[in-house]
Amino acid sequence: MTRLEFWCELASPYTYLAAMRIDDLASAAGVEVAWRPFSLGPIFAAVGWSTSPFNVYPDKGRYLWRDLAREAEALGLPLQRPSQFPRNTVAAARVALLGVERGWGPRFIRAALAANFAEDRELAAPEVIDELLAAIGLDGPAVRAEAEGPEHRPRLRAATEQASAHGIFGAPTFLVEQEMFWGNDRLERAIAWARATR
Repeated sequence: MTRLEFWCELASPYTYLAAMRIDDLASAAGVEVAWRPFSLGPIFAAVGWSTSPFNVYPDKGRYLWRDLAREAEALGLPLQRPSQFPRNTVAAARVALLGVERGWGPRFIRAALAANFAEDRELAAPEVIDELLAAIGLDGPAVRAEAEGPEHRPRLRAATEQASAHGIFGAPTFLVEQEMFWGNDRLERAIAWARATR
């Protein structure tokens, strides 16, 4: 089965749209999805941005939030513009990386994205992360402690450095071997490419 790498960022609203539909679309096409959580903050900082391009370019930001509303409505997904954007998602991303290793990562990632973009919840708050983990049957404090421990804590930095080495500059990004597709609107094309390269 061909593998599609899904580079996902918990502070990215377009990642929210893609995450809610990628597994069904890929499964129907016979394509395996490898979820790859990472952080865009250091990648943006490397080009001199201290925040999201949504905020750097206000006109673009206004358009993108309107576009997101249209796309979410078309997909039947709830969308609530976060009261803080972008949110600090580092702790949640570390948990997501641990989850990918353990097999529950996609469930947590979808729940975290919904908390951020459908419920306007603070993903940096330990109690929010714990609630999301409890909802999928896990011990939140124990999982957080492991994700922040010396073995797992450096893995988010390593994942972000790997994303940068691939030339990734935004999220969601989909990789099929060395072929890159950027944006929720390229998900179907990425899956078709993966299916054709089997």
